[in-house]
Amino acid sequence: MDTKMINLKIDGVAVSVPDGTTILEAARQAGVNVPTLCYMKDLNQIGACRICVVEANEGRGFRTVASCVYPVTEGMEVKTNSLNVQKSRKMTLELLLSTHDRKCLSCVRSDNCEFQALCRDYGVDKEDKFDGDKPHYELDTSAVHMIRDNNKCVLCRRCVAACAAQHVAVIGTNDRGIDTNVSCGFGLGLADTGCVSCGQCIINCPTGALREKDDTDKVFAALNDPEKIVIVQTAPAVRAALGEDFGMEIGTGVEGKMVAALRRLGFDKVFDTDVGADFTIMEEGTEFIHRVKNGGVLPMITSCSPGWVKFCETYHPNMIPNLSSCKSPQQMFGAIIKTWYAEKNGIDPKKIVSVSVMPCTAKKFEIKRDDQSASGLPDLDISITTRELARMIKRAGIDFKNLPDEKFDSPLGEGTGAGVIFGATGGVMEAALRTVAEVMEGKVIDNVDYHAVRGTDAIKEATLNIAGMDVNICVVSGLEAAHQVLCAVENGEKNYHFIEIMCCPGGCVNGGGQPIQSSTVRSTVDIKAKRASALYSYDQANVKRKSHESEAVKTIYGEFFGEPGSHKAHEILHTSYVDRSAGVVK
Repeated sequence: MDTKMINLKIDGVAVSVPDGTTILEAARQAGVNVPTLCYMKDLNQIGACRICVVEANEGRGFRTVASCVYPVTEGMEVKTNSLNVQKSRKMTLELLLSTHDRKCLSCVRSDNCEFQALCRDYGVDKEDKFDGDKPHYELDTSAVHMIRDNNKCVLCRRCVAACAAQHVAVIGTNDRGIDTNVSCGFGLGLADTGCVSCGQCIINCPTGALREKDDTDKVFAALNDPEKIVIVQTAPAVRAALGEDFGMEIGTGVEGKMVAALRRLGFDKVFDTDVGADFTIMEEGTEFIHRVKNGGVLPMITSCSPGWVKFCETYHPNMIPNLSSCKSPQQMFGAIIKTWYAEKNGIDPKKIVSVSVMPCTAKKFEIKRDDQSASGLPDLDISITTRELARMIKRAGIDFKNLPDEKFDSPLGEGTGAGVIFGATGGVMEAALRTVAEVMEGKVIDNVDYHAVRGTDAIKEATLNIAGMDVNICVVSGLEAAHQVLCAVENGEKNYHFIEIMCCPGGCVNGGGQPIQSSTVRSTVDIKAKRASALYSYDQANVKRKSHESEAVKTIYGEFFGEPGSHKAHEILHTSYVDRSAGVVK
């Protein structure tokens, strides 16, 4: 059936849009950017902040309405920038400032704050115009990965919506009137709830109210300690997003410049987590084949995403036996550094400071998990986000955009195409299939592009015939989708053999530690797809696109582990899980 079209005028220009379109959407389709604060497309459409107000005339005179929730009607006239509208938006900003902690110079979001930008755009020159009683909140620093500062909160509720969209929903609005605040129930800190450390609340926050715990001072201290050997690894998704913090286009791959910047920061070795991903495939693929052939627990579910793993432990503990026992690529790589690499190079592991750069805030939680210390020392010492690395580069005065492209150090910088696509949803599954299919078929397979598992859909399913066996696979990103799939498995509605689950919607490219984009950009640009495209480009350009083709993998198994799935490999590259369902508020 043909969609009914609605005709209206926006700022005097005739516009035709589908019935059901909001004024905000219609304006954007007409090239008019109405400002927003609480609005996030498909996530938070509540008309609460009143920044998006416009004047609309439906034949009864102009009146002020919230454009993000108000639908267009036939013959409507809209003014998006009248003096009344400008005055209304400015007053709203001044009122929000009346309870806002205005220490902007020391705020981590000072150059990337939507609230600050709006105040500048609307000429707010009296920060204290409506000053009066101002509630004060103690910082919530209980969680290992982030800090909540309600003194900078503007009550947009975007974090609440993001948390609910992850099926976690441990934060919400509490109290009333001027005392209204976003917090956990019963006055609890985040650490005492079912928070899984995903950081989706952070990347959706328009201000500095939410931020990751900054560990850059720890890294600088290690780099300046002559007694320490500081080794860094970088996750696949970091190279697809880091450039955004230096004004580069979304989806620009900056692997070479990133490596050059890390060398100039002073790291002794610059390695690639892609190699850790290749080891993950070797161990995970071996584990899957063993489960299939020996009646093991199926479906087997990937364990690369620490936010997902914690979600499983907290919300679906009965599925813990389905989790692969493999450590994540970050932790595998860290374990290899403090065992094989230290032994081969005659280095006391105690002298090594192992640092990771990750698109993920949950990695800060993961490095502190039990059973992540293969050498008797923590596999990883410090994990920083993409944003933290950008701050280090800026602090060091490095001209990132004009750096030459440099290569990772050998041999732990030579990952395969299979390793780099781990950063996109479906990438772990595709990388696993490239190796598992060859092992099970007993022959070289030339076509390694599994398009059925690509794309940013939350749930993707396929059945592949491998060595005469129909293998049912599922790829999931985002924890609400994960909950739906797990419930279907538990209820017997779905029969999968292998499931990939990533915590963040779209995968690691959209991780909670990635560069923060404004609500306008997030609502109008497919950030996940653009960043993922950069990773697939690296994959296509790599001569070796299967994990078992990696020279580093072959060498280290030959010299140290013996073979995938060996006893020694299990001791160093595998881990265990715990039931976290008791004792937390969910």
